[in-house]
Amino acid sequence: MSENKIAVVFGGASNESEISVITGTMCANVLKSGGTDVLPVYISPSGAFYCGEELADIQVFKRGEELKSPRCMVCDGGVYILGKRGRIKKFLPLYAAINCCHGGLGEGGGVGGLFACAGIPMAGGDIFGGAAFLDKCHTKILSDGLGVNTLDYFVVRSSEDISAAIKKIGLPAVVKPARLGSSIGVAAASDGEGFEGAVNAALMFDDKVLCERYVKARREINCAAYFYGGEVCVSECEEAFSSGGLLSFDDKYSGGGKSVIPADIPKSTAEKVKDTVRKVYSSLDMRGIVRFDFILEGDELFLSEVNTVPGSLAWYLFAPSMKKFYPVLRAVISQAVADSASAKQKLLLKTGILSSVPACGLKSK
Repeated sequence: MSENKIAVVFGGASNESEISVITGTMCANVLKSGGTDVLPVYISPSGAFYCGEELADIQVFKRGEELKSPRCMVCDGGVYILGKRGRIKKFLPLYAAINCCHGGLGEGGGVGGLFACAGIPMAGGDIFGGAAFLDKCHTKILSDGLGVNTLDYFVVRSSEDISAAIKKIGLPAVVKPARLGSSIGVAAASDGEGFEGAVNAALMFDDKVLCERYVKARREINCAAYFYGGEVCVSECEEAFSSGGLLSFDDKYSGGGKSVIPADIPKSTAEKVKDTVRKVYSSLDMRGIVRFDFILEGDELFLSEVNTVPGSLAWYLFAPSMKKFYPVLRAVISQAVADSASAKQKLLLKTGILSSVPACGLKSK
């Protein structure tokens, strides 16, 4: 096993695939700048896997040349690189991998499960945390179970649920596809017609929609954490500002919004945010870099979303520069390797039950 070969995994069948490319190429280059041997692994929207050093260059994607890289498959503790006819050309063992996929099966536990089956330690997007928190409706259920405050909500699965949603949460309201991020499909509605239109639009992206009451005097507070060496390491709080009423895709990625770090909030509020982050993260044995998004209404704090693979891995919440973010990346990778080694030490029981199964039990009718 190479002591340095780290796969940086990004892309995938997701509406956030392009954002994932930004995160993945950033992560690959930060690791490379620190001397780490990196193998970028790109998952196309069709689900095909590609790898190659050239995929660390975002210009490759701008030119639309990403599918010119070799195809590959993940198995047996590493990556098999395939030739043009699909035959195996080379095998590269991996020390670990880091998940930079946003949305879909990439963030939602699928990629974590694949690498776990292949025996490769994966930092970020753990199977349970990724699957649970990708779904905003499941986030509500988990938060309630942990005693964490959230906004009133209603889950809409079809247009037939619209009147019940309005009755439960009132108007104005916010509408969100349950399993999308980056503010895609998110809208606010102040009347019944607008609410119906927003719900129907969101149902084009997902088969269920989370509807919440709209907080007019809202403040968006974010905080991130990772686990290393037995400790949950929590970042400073950030306040994100939108160019309109809600944080939009443009606010997040096209310079429309801005943020302040540390957030200009009372120390007691900042500590409450950090305590909530620690509570959720540690209670669910989470791993990797996770960003928690809150809504502050006056003095009342509500957990809004949990991002198990946040945009740009939330480097700006932990370090003043990408260069100084390198130790954080190495820490989460080291933790993934340690967790994997610990799991392999546990007893794997073989009962011998198969020896007592009668031969007729194997026959089909």
